[in-house]
Amino acid sequence: MTQQIQEAYIVAATRTPVGKAPRGMLRHTRPDDMLAHVIRSALAQVPSLDVHLVDDVVAGCAFPEGEQGLNMARISALLAGLPVTVGGMTINRYCASGINAVQIAADRIRTGEADVMIAAGAESMSLIPMMGNKVAINPAFFSQDDHLAIAYGMGLTAEKVAQQWGVSRADQDAFAVESHRRALAAIQSGAFAAEISPLDVTLRTPNLDTHTVELTTRRLDTDEGPRAETTLEGLAKLKTVFHAKGSVTAGNSSQMSDGAGAVVLVSERILKQCGLTPLARYAGFAVKGVPPAIMGIGPKEAIPAVLKAAGVSQQQVKWMELNEAFAAQALAVMRDLGLDPAVVNPHGGAIALGHPLGATGAIRTATLIHGLRQRGETGYGMVTMCVGTGMGAAGLLEVL
Repeated sequence: MTQQIQEAYIVAATRTPVGKAPRGMLRHTRPDDMLAHVIRSALAQVPSLDVHLVDDVVAGCAFPEGEQGLNMARISALLAGLPVTVGGMTINRYCASGINAVQIAADRIRTGEADVMIAAGAESMSLIPMMGNKVAINPAFFSQDDHLAIAYGMGLTAEKVAQQWGVSRADQDAFAVESHRRALAAIQSGAFAAEISPLDVTLRTPNLDTHTVELTTRRLDTDEGPRAETTLEGLAKLKTVFHAKGSVTAGNSSQMSDGAGAVVLVSERILKQCGLTPLARYAGFAVKGVPPAIMGIGPKEAIPAVLKAAGVSQQQVKWMELNEAFAAQALAVMRDLGLDPAVVNPHGGAIALGHPLGATGAIRTATLIHGLRQRGETGYGMVTMCVGTGMGAAGLLEVL
């Protein structure tokens, strides 16, 4: 017996401000608390939706251990006050974890297994170090030239992409400056206000005179990453990080960050039953593998794949959130596919706004949806990124 695929709709989308790691305002905030916060905030956007109808929570995390271990999705669902009947599953596809969570949630609705799903992502790069607390790479990778990137890190893959696709240091630095310019313009215009759920952060300061710890609370409502002082001249002075004769620097790479994002997805039946207004329709997802040594080029394979499957042309995509893991790989993807720079990251990207790994896909889903709607536009948008160990992922939405 064949079952008809039904549509999955996003009815709420939100995120925390993104904090700088490891010394930003969110450095002591637990990722499961951040995740619980965005789950509550997303559900608050749809008050007519009975929380007892939520079937499951799917949350992405790139390093699910320590404070973000022990199935953070389930723990955060409980912390958020959801009924105990709501399940939780934490998934890991590194940087694509957040958008992969949206895909899994949507597909459960599309196949009729669920009617209400929460898809999310959370990552604290302040509390959980890059590569996790215990790095235990299989020694076999050190003996396979094609896989050495897994053993030696992503920075060298960016250098390889820059070399192979002819992306100069000057082009990378110019791209980074533009990322900051766009992000700052978006902040100053209030463009992020609709997608951000402000977060109260408690600061602890020792008072040496009274031998006590003073507690103060500050509301964080703005991304910490964008820097108004970023200039071409300043970036040109930075030393390369991964290769002595390379071109990749801290200034033209994504920032380490802390943050979380969440979206609520429902079936058409729930739309009508609860009187909900859809923000976007889930339209597809694709993931493709590429050589680990040129990991950053992954989106150039995933983007055409999802467009072909959905029957959508590249020219129909009005807003593309292309994660800026490195300026080198973002530029290589854009040039290879002929992407319109005006469509890619209109509000800046990870070089300015940060990249909290497994949370990024969910965070940028909120940016895409609210960004197009603020412009009064409908149509297709995409969230896409390269993925560690040599993959690319792309999620397609139709903003309504």
